[in-house]
Amino acid sequence: MFDNIEFLNKEFFWLFLLLPIAIVWYIFKHNKQTAELKISTIKGFKVTSSKWSKLKHVLFVLRLLALGLLIAALARPRTVDVSTRTKTTRGIDIVMAIDVSASMLAKDLSPNRLEALKEVASDFIDGRPNDRIGLVEYAGEAYTKTPITSDKSIVLRSLRDIKYNTIIESGTAIGMGLATSVNRLKDSRAKSKVIILLTDGVNNSGFIDPKIASELAMEYGIKVYTIGLGTNGMALSPIGINPDGSFRYGRQQVEIDEKLLEEIANVTGGKYFRATNNKKLAEIYDEINKLEKTEIEEKKYYNYDEKYRPLVLAAGILLLIELLFRNTIFRSFV
Repeated sequence: MFDNIEFLNKEFFWLFLLLPIAIVWYIFKHNKQTAELKISTIKGFKVTSSKWSKLKHVLFVLRLLALGLLIAALARPRTVDVSTRTKTTRGIDIVMAIDVSASMLAKDLSPNRLEALKEVASDFIDGRPNDRIGLVEYAGEAYTKTPITSDKSIVLRSLRDIKYNTIIESGTAIGMGLATSVNRLKDSRAKSKVIILLTDGVNNSGFIDPKIASELAMEYGIKVYTIGLGTNGMALSPIGINPDGSFRYGRQQVEIDEKLLEEIANVTGGKYFRATNNKKLAEIYDEINKLEKTEIEEKKYYNYDEKYRPLVLAAGILLLIELLFRNTIFRSFV
């Protein structure tokens, strides 16, 4: 009954200081009211002891307990049941456009650029439980890997399945990747629409100019964060294919069109980042996560259950018992 109890008027607990005073007063009064008769000897008298005369102190105990219960009732004990309802008031739709060209297998990030990205992007997706997320792959052409969805398990599974393949035309079509992402978001009713476009190269394929794609994003109110992935200088990158089908690696110059990526970000109200290692890539996604906050409305409902009534009832019962005993059993002794 008294789980998670709180007292609204704790100041009434000071009244408990009256109880020791009442006990002292009762002892003092009892001693004064007890008559004494001094005689030389009690020989010749029949000595009897009455249990009822000794039990008369129960009346005071009952009254004291009743007083304690009334003080506790005055402190107004109650339990509080708190229920919370959370509502997302500003959802964000996000499309992650990922470059899957052969250069994403470069080993300047561990174990390579693509696997490093997948690990960081997984953490980012896990950290956005209230948003819808979609995936777009692009190399020489682009296609939707996963439409925007609130089912994070689908997005994460699709992300894990991303790998370099020869089905997609080789090259880096930044304009195609961006345009495909815009197409996924243009009909979205979310109040905030975001594209995170990552590449490690320059636009050298596709039939859509990246600048036109960025203007489309701006027209539909889509913000684009761009990430240039790769170390400054030389990187161990695929330069050919061995007879067994594995890649042959060699050191190549990292070439990223940073000017284009900056322009895309500026036109759409986003921001350009450069990731040169695993740590920096993780920090970039953390920053984007902080920049794009989903507003959450939390409502709490308090249900108060007053607990003073049982205390008052118990005190009343004790006082009635005390009154009944005083006027019946102990009538001759008080």
